[in-house]
Amino acid sequence: MTEASDIPQRRTFARIGTLMAERRGLVRDYFSAISGAGGRLVFSLAYFIALANTLSIAEFGMFATASAAGVMLSRLLAFGFISALYRTATIRPNLIGTFTAGFLLLGAVSLPLLVLASFGVYLIFFAGTVPLSVFTAIVFAEALLWRPVEVALIVNNGLGKFGRAAVLAILATALRALGAVLFMVSPQHGIWMWSWFYIGANAASLLLAFGWFYPRQRLRLRIELYLRRLADSIYVAGAEVLFYLQSEFDKLLVLAIGGPHLAGIYAIIMRLVDLTAIPIRTFSMMLVQRMMRAPELLSRLAIKSGIEGGVFLVSTLALAALGIVLHFFPNALGRNVSEAAPLVALAICVPGLRNLVEYQAELLFARGQTLVRALNLGLLAALKALLLTYVLTTISETSDLVLSLNIVFLLLYLASMLLTYSALRRPAKAI
Repeated sequence: MTEASDIPQRRTFARIGTLMAERRGLVRDYFSAISGAGGRLVFSLAYFIALANTLSIAEFGMFATASAAGVMLSRLLAFGFISALYRTATIRPNLIGTFTAGFLLLGAVSLPLLVLASFGVYLIFFAGTVPLSVFTAIVFAEALLWRPVEVALIVNNGLGKFGRAAVLAILATALRALGAVLFMVSPQHGIWMWSWFYIGANAASLLLAFGWFYPRQRLRLRIELYLRRLADSIYVAGAEVLFYLQSEFDKLLVLAIGGPHLAGIYAIIMRLVDLTAIPIRTFSMMLVQRMMRAPELLSRLAIKSGIEGGVFLVSTLALAALGIVLHFFPNALGRNVSEAAPLVALAICVPGLRNLVEYQAELLFARGQTLVRALNLGLLAALKALLLTYVLTTISETSDLVLSLNIVFLLLYLASMLLTYSALRRPAKAI
């Protein structure tokens, strides 16, 4: 009788033990991933300080804007097939070699589209401001050198090898920082010279990523598998382009309407905002993986609101801390950055709201609602363009312009929340 009564108790302890083991694994994975984010944060800051204080503010604005355009255009590479590669690494890792071959094939086929789109973006936003040779070099570095490095990171994260991905992230970012430091001590300074250093740093990162960190599997072409996933990949590519358009469109507009110097000031502020987002992106990446395996994860309102509140609070506190440091020590990040230092704290709500828009877009990707995600991001990009055009053409004071960004991003967040959670009420797509 005693043994029989002990059975439920033993089962309870077994369930508790299993739950604790799962949580320990999750915490270990998170700290492995966040260590990479921490390393990237340190080297990204070193990279930013070296570059922002070597180039003039106007040249830094030109580079930052061209780089943002390159990041956006890089999403056209392989027609978005990186998403299929990520899902494969997460769910069916034995097919990584097959899908890597598909990525390489589609990457080559997508090059004419990438060239045409790049030239179109240059004519619309950069002609007369940035030399074509500089723009071409920066887009080449972002789309054909750095984007494949991100593929290696994505595949390792999909496999659950967060520590390995963290090491790669740290080393690749360190190589970029090293390139900026070498440029800083070089005898010639200027955006054209920097573009060559930038190509070299990204090329070294690419060799490192695929020479030591990419999983070794035999490459096998299976066209029928790629064709079945191509439509979904194109949706993802479109969504990614639209995501980065709505994310980076402000830099393009500031350059086109306000000129290179204002673009440089704005780029410094938004780069500091970006640095606060690095740990949040790590959290979002791991949550997306959990949702791929368990789509019902965010079915409870308390969990959804708790996550969003945490993302906003952490992001806001990070920028507030940075703003306080720059208030008392305006030269802490260098002479050029000191011109923008008094403006940083004025964008206090921007990191949290921006990170929430990005997080909500990732929720739709996790649920397989790629077409809805693309449509939502297109609407957000159009709304952001309208709001920023109004702000840039009606507000002349730089401080007032930065302050108004809080309202712009609040309206974008509210629109994103309405679109995202309306879509999430529908049944999840089978992955």
